[in-house]
Amino acid sequence: MTAVNILSGGAAQGLVRGLADAFKAQTGLSIDGEFGAVGIMADKLRAGTPADLVILTHALLLKLAEEKLVVPSSIADVGRVETALAVRNRDPKVTAKTEADLREVLRSADAIYVPDIKASTAGQHVAKVLDRLGIAYEVASRLKIFPNGATAMRELANSTAKRPIGCTQATEIIATDGIALSGSLPPGCELVTMYTAGVTARAAHPNEAAALVALLTGADHKELRQRVGFAG
Repeated sequence: MTAVNILSGGAAQGLVRGLADAFKAQTGLSIDGEFGAVGIMADKLRAGTPADLVILTHALLLKLAEEKLVVPSSIADVGRVETALAVRNRDPKVTAKTEADLREVLRSADAIYVPDIKASTAGQHVAKVLDRLGIAYEVASRLKIFPNGATAMRELANSTAKRPIGCTQATEIIATDGIALSGSLPPGCELVTMYTAGVTARAAHPNEAAALVALLTGADHKELRQRVGFAG
């Protein structure tokens, strides 16, 4: 069966999954592709990986449009996603209302599950927060770093540590069985990222890709976006 191929940040995986049936009913096509750290997905597009559609951060979409890899007129914002804390379902939730709270939460964890700290949006932010809190060196040996947030959260769910915690984007936390969204990062440490979709310049199925952008951003699916962790 013919498929529309996407390259997407992991933050959008739950939303795309939730729209797959509606997209197939509308176009007759399935959805295929990759989800991962946004920097890696952008580099895959630059390297010529076939893709009809990309869902990445707003800033990256604009850059790819400047590089003539994404059609500027097709670009549309999907929604904002916050970076948040996660715990296993069986563990008590933690809250961090201040930077001091977050410092203590992270110091108390014996394993900290995060996505790629160089190529992913949330991972880069975690690294900055640890520096800001002055505990990067202290907790370095406890960092469990994975290629993307979805993998990090699956590993958190299966962790045998006594007091593990995770930090990635809320959509990836919500989409993972066995873990719970524990709380937002405090003022000064928060991150809310706008995710944006666009049709690629070399799309094999540009019309169907545009239809998927419309589904991702349309008012009819606002409730689904909110349920999987996107804000307006």
